[in-house]
Amino acid sequence: MEWLIGFFEASGLAHLAWGNLLMIVVGCVFVYLAIARGFEPLLLVPIGFGIILGNMPFEPGMGQGVYDQGSVLSYIYFGVITGIFPPLIFLGIGAMTDFSALIAQPRLILLGAAAQLGIFFTLLMAIFLGSRLPFLDLTGDDPLRLLRAAAAIGIIGGADGPTAIFIASRLAPDLLGAIAVSAYSYMALVPVIQPPIMRLLTTREERLIRMPPPPEVNRTQRILFPIIGLIVCVLIVPDTLPLLGMLFFGNLLKESGVTERLAKTARSALIDSVTIMLGLTVGASTQASNFLSPRSIAIFALGACAFAISTAGGVLFAKFYNLFTKNKINPLIGAAGVSAVPMSARVAHSLAQAEDHQNYLIWQAMCPNVAGVIGSAVAAGVLLVILR
Repeated sequence: MEWLIGFFEASGLAHLAWGNLLMIVVGCVFVYLAIARGFEPLLLVPIGFGIILGNMPFEPGMGQGVYDQGSVLSYIYFGVITGIFPPLIFLGIGAMTDFSALIAQPRLILLGAAAQLGIFFTLLMAIFLGSRLPFLDLTGDDPLRLLRAAAAIGIIGGADGPTAIFIASRLAPDLLGAIAVSAYSYMALVPVIQPPIMRLLTTREERLIRMPPPPEVNRTQRILFPIIGLIVCVLIVPDTLPLLGMLFFGNLLKESGVTERLAKTARSALIDSVTIMLGLTVGASTQASNFLSPRSIAIFALGACAFAISTAGGVLFAKFYNLFTKNKINPLIGAAGVSAVPMSARVAHSLAQAEDHQNYLIWQAMCPNVAGVIGSAVAAGVLLVILR
């Protein structure tokens, strides 16, 4: 009998708390949304399973979690907390991204910049709430902690998971789990969150606007773009080097035409491997004991606001731009200025197709979409320069 009691006390059942059960349910919901509804399975399956994995109860001192020194998960999580994984993700993104739409339509870059509005609006909102609601625990003893935490939360508005992780690891490591899960959750839910905002802010006549196809871009332009883009961005904001350096390097591998094997590895095996490790350990970092708190709930709420404001900012700027030009822009593509590539571009195209089956906006939408990737990285670099 004593043996049975000891076995039970060492089992997970003896240490199962309501918080663990709640987070396991959340993880199952993520997996369901990925498999049954098709919401970004490459992101939500690893994160959802990681949430389940990280909330498996075990006897204290066993050293199995991401926060336990020497555990397998902690070694993998090292790539998250030190900011190693995000640049590798950007390398893969660069190797699979076609910047031709951006090169051919430089005026649409402004939409990608306007869609970063949510980052700075939410930064101010987080400062306001954090300074007035002590239970959020965003201030601490360091007078700069509130600003750093607010900046890390605000970057969720860029809808760029790797950038959010990179900034959080530098400015607010204690918020990394909540920020990472929030950023990737909203990235996956782009088809759910963006359409109502886009419909609310546009008229049917605006959604029916047709845009001419972009002009052709030659090989020389495609090769020069990552080199010139890197030099310009890094000279202006040096802290963008880790992210944009890898993004443009990956793109050069793709466009050069002589490194196809390297480009193929970057956009397939490498990015897939990093995504598995990043998603799994980010999910596993959401242990109920330190994740279920008013602070985490506030981060999720602020992240939703950031994403919604960024979407609205891109749409409204497109409408404003149309007041001063004869070549009208379909405001739907303004929402593609967030960095969720290519999901938000597809959403803009789908909404235009719902109004007019002959209206093809995917290439026009890709311009602010890829510009948003660069814009969110530049915004992150500016915040690092100011707050590091």
